[in-house]
Amino acid sequence: MARTIDIQIPDLSGKRALVTGASDGVGFHIAERLAAAGAEVVMPVRNQGKGQAAADRIRAATPGARLTIRPLDLSSLGSVDELADDLVEDGRPIHIMINNAGVMTPPSRQTTTDGFELQLGTNHLGHFALVTGLLPLLRDGHAHVTSQLSLAANYNAVNWADMNWEKRYDGAKAYSSSKIALGLFALELQRRSEASDWGIRSNLSHPGISPTNLLAAQPGMGRQRDTTSVKVIRLMSRLGILLGTPRTAALPALLAATSPDAVGGRLYGPRGPLNLGGAPAEQKMYSRLSDRDAGARVWEVSERLVRASAS
Repeated sequence: MARTIDIQIPDLSGKRALVTGASDGVGFHIAERLAAAGAEVVMPVRNQGKGQAAADRIRAATPGARLTIRPLDLSSLGSVDELADDLVEDGRPIHIMINNAGVMTPPSRQTTTDGFELQLGTNHLGHFALVTGLLPLLRDGHAHVTSQLSLAANYNAVNWADMNWEKRYDGAKAYSSSKIALGLFALELQRRSEASDWGIRSNLSHPGISPTNLLAAQPGMGRQRDTTSVKVIRLMSRLGILLGTPRTAALPALLAATSPDAVGGRLYGPRGPLNLGGAPAEQKMYSRLSDRDAGARVWEVSERLVRASAS
């Protein structure tokens, strides 16, 4: 039943969209639907071959789809700066931005090129630096910016005392912390846009649970084989039990980013039991994201960390 779930995407002809993590999983289906609706989709990817293969699949389904593959490694702030600088120099407004890419629970602590804990650096700081670097284009495009969270953002807390998890690394808690930080930043972006009349609409989405590669075997992440969790998720998704598919899991972000009824500062996700799957809808904001002071704090801390890495 979950496989028949869908939403209507408005005509996006003339719009330029940027989707991180678009070469695989949920991000691929987001890019696919945006392109089918007429948007030009910028696909910043770490693996150029994988990105090109994804673009070829989208063009096969939508002949004439306008896609641009750009290099981006969110775990390297230098790479983020290069992409932002190139796009700003190009000068074309961005109308839709979906911060979808992420990494999840490496079994042992890993660090980014800049020395940040991998999940903090990739899931949050990389997106923070990209959004703030692209602010002129986002303002010009009156952009809809949607940041992809996780059910994990409703558990645990930001580890303010040790954001890089240097003392007692816990992969699941570090993942939650990185996603809460991203959510706090996205809501602060909405507040700053309203206060300064930037014209940016910033909101949040979460995909529920579906069988993507986040928990699959990834030797580079220190995960030599599929986790038991991903095996169970694949089975439940295939049987249509509670969970969605990567295609249906893309719908909350698409709703949040493209629907004229979607609102800044709100959260969208699957409305099925436990919000694990089902049709997308607005949902109650996670309690971890309700503190306005924490939003301002995460912006300031992120600015400081990003600046320090550049010096």
